[in-house]
Amino acid sequence: MQTLNLTQPWDKVFAKSDKVDHKKVTFHNRYGITLAADMYTPKGASGPLPAIAVSGPFGAVKEQSSGLYAQHMAERGFVAIAFDPSFTGESGGEPRRVASPDINTEDFLAAVDFLSVQDNVDPERIGIIGICGWGGMAINAAALDPRIKATVASTMYDMSKISVEGYFKSEDTAQQRMAKRKALAAERTKEYKSGTYERAGGVVDPLPDDAPWFVKDYHAYYKTPRGYHERSGNSTDGWNVTGTQSFMNQPLLAWAHEIETPVLLIHGEKAHSRYFSEYAFEKMTGKHVEGVSATHGNKELLIIPGASHVDLYDDVAGVIPWDKIEQFFRQNLK
Repeated sequence: MQTLNLTQPWDKVFAKSDKVDHKKVTFHNRYGITLAADMYTPKGASGPLPAIAVSGPFGAVKEQSSGLYAQHMAERGFVAIAFDPSFTGESGGEPRRVASPDINTEDFLAAVDFLSVQDNVDPERIGIIGICGWGGMAINAAALDPRIKATVASTMYDMSKISVEGYFKSEDTAQQRMAKRKALAAERTKEYKSGTYERAGGVVDPLPDDAPWFVKDYHAYYKTPRGYHERSGNSTDGWNVTGTQSFMNQPLLAWAHEIETPVLLIHGEKAHSRYFSEYAFEKMTGKHVEGVSATHGNKELLIIPGASHVDLYDDVAGVIPWDKIEQFFRQNLK
């Protein structure tokens, strides 16, 4: 594996828990990329224990939401890792700040590989949590790998769907998609000539007066002490301009209807992105719902009253349903 330069002092945007042990770990995926992760283990626990791999949001790092989720699950008796996806944070992969529906789904499978061989983990009791854009990757991973016994997608984005349609289907015509393809193609030629990769910019700062409300929601997390982190693309200069090109032709949820294992979708009632979880629920179950919680078989959509997209990133609003998440994994990782 590649040797990574990992930061050892605590540099998360959340406080360290005295109920868990923490250490940095690395593992590799099948593309040869070495991934960096924080491992959280319940203090005094003896294995083998159920385990959970966590990643997301899209453009964030493990020192932000995914680490908070992992630490909370470790407090509740699970071995949990929060990892930086390929090309981001402390993980390997060049060029930096690119994404791939294939490679980033593989990152989840590689995390399961790693957990499966840990002495303190029961390999038959492994689940995953994907936050925001990694919710779609988590569902795709669950459709591929039956070792994943239970999946939570929190405040999820389907990055393929938004790449094709734009926000709220604002770019959902063949002409608009072709215009995007031509712009990306021209950008690739320009960057290849220059030998550099241009960044698209993270969350806008300062906020313009006419910023959409969901941009203000992101700003309140990524651009303030609440969630800012120097390695986070959303907090700093964002993805490469061409970094998410491949999502346009690769639907993440194409085989979601064949997932046999339980999936819990969690979303805020007031989140601009709620329709992604509703869409995922429909893809998995064939049942259309809008604005309400629903259960069909072992697939559940939980809508949190009054919550925004970013409210499910951290504990500021106090609405993340930790007890529900624990109950879901307890019931299905056994």
